Amino acid sequence: MSDILWPAAYLPGTTDNYVSNEITVAGLSAADVWPQLDNTLAWPAYYGNVSDIRFDDGSGPHLHAGARFRFTTFGFAVHAEVTEYQPPGPGVPARVAWHGWVEGGADARLDAYHAWLFEDLPGGRVRILTQESQNGAPARDMAQARPNPMLNAHQEWIDGLAASALGARAGGAQQQCA
Repeated sequence: MSDILWPAAYLPGTTDNYVSNEITVAGLSAADVWPQLDNTLAWPAYYGNVSDIRFDDGSGPHLHAGARFRFTTFGFAVHAEVTEYQPPGPGVPARVAWHGWVEGGADARLDAYHAWLFEDLPGGRVRILTQESQNGAPARDMAQARPNPMLNAHQEWIDGLAASALGARAGGAQQQCA
């Protein structure tokens, strides 16, 4: 199976906070899941911890290499730049990652790397993996909280992503039958 490609500054085990969430879903492919993450307008419909998504250059709502966008999550106004963008292809897992940051002084500054991987598996299954590594005082606070808010929220995100992809696939199948 494939792994996340980490910049050195965000290598898990060397940062202030790190979480990993993964599910495997039957009946979906990476190509089914990709549009649900690529289109940022879809996020709030299946993930309750994100709002106010906007692109700095007026592009969007679709992600692309180098895209700079903003969103609110965990009460933070996050600035982000897409650093990795690889749509799914035959034998090629989908990858998207962004560097995110919250501006502020030493007590408020947060730097994060959030990566996603969608990988087709034998038997008509897809692996959905999201991992995030963070540095800064807010990251240390989240890492010490129990339950871990980022771990739980990211589980909600991937579960919602999969449900949204399953719903879109079922809707498409119903249209083909009509």
